[in-house]
Amino acid sequence: MNNIRQPAVAGLFYPDKPDILKSMISDYLHQVAPVNEAPQAIIVPHAGYIYSGEIAASAYARLQSRRNSIKRVVVLGPSHKVSFAGLALSHAEAFRTPIGDIPVDTEAIASIIHFPFVGYSDQAHLYEHSLEVQLPFLQMTLDAFKLLPIVVGDCPAEQIEQVLELFYGADDTLIVISSDLSHFHDYATAQRLDKETSEKIEHLDYQHLDYGSACGLAPVSGLMALAKKKSLQIATIDLRNSGDTAGDKSRVVGYGAYVIN
Repeated sequence: MNNIRQPAVAGLFYPDKPDILKSMISDYLHQVAPVNEAPQAIIVPHAGYIYSGEIAASAYARLQSRRNSIKRVVVLGPSHKVSFAGLALSHAEAFRTPIGDIPVDTEAIASIIHFPFVGYSDQAHLYEHSLEVQLPFLQMTLDAFKLLPIVVGDCPAEQIEQVLELFYGADDTLIVISSDLSHFHDYATAQRLDKETSEKIEHLDYQHLDYGSACGLAPVSGLMALAKKKSLQIATIDLRNSGDTAGDKSRVVGYGAYVIN
């Protein structure tokens, strides 16, 4: 493969040495109590691993029983670097991490490119960390799989829901939504705000979330819209912030992990 999306935040958000990276993720996963029922979709944070890795692991550890069956992962995360409308695909044939290359699912791309709000933007993917930080976790919890990576710009929940509905519920598919929660409040304020946000997520009340609630508001709302349409339940399995993990409590970022079984 010649066209490979290179890692942009290896050595910054997570270790760039394969052995150290694998060991770190394994440690996070082993801290999670076993759960037999594997999710169809998860919402996980995307900060540096020392801040949010434990919270992300609480969802990824639940994939064990689907490790061999998941062959496609649809990952949606917000754009931090580029402003645009709709959903952005990549021309890359594979996405690289220190652990190895993940092939892009061209069949999945072909199934959504007809939507008028879906297009290509390699620039949106070039430096975007919201998708990248999920990939080593997926490599450590699944066997061979293909990737449908989507960076989300300004896009209504109902449009994102149309895309997710094409993939949700397939035995061979996992949906991953990448989002942090509140940003840069004091510890107590963040706890209150993130609890309120989690309650809205659980009640599928996406119309009353705002960008102060979650940086991945659009993809989270799209999953909530799908859950509402299909009468599904989203459960909170972990809710902490950087003050609980590796940060100062005067100015924290919130992290939640959620699953649809």
